Amino acid sequence: MNTATISLGASTSSQSRFLQLALAGLLGIFIVGFTGFSHIEAVHNAAHDARHSMAFPCH
Repeated sequence: MNTATISLGASTSSQSRFLQLALAGLLGIFIVGFTGFSHIEAVHNAAHDARHSMAFPCH
């Protein structure tokens, strides 16, 4: 009887993990920057209270 080990890919390499963290950080910076400095009134009003609760200036 021949048994084989199956790898499900649960482990990630350190390079893959770094890439995921970098992309998540860039996405976060883009979202905060877009909502924080947007001149679109709907975007500004939608995120206004959240920005002030985190001490992020928007005025």
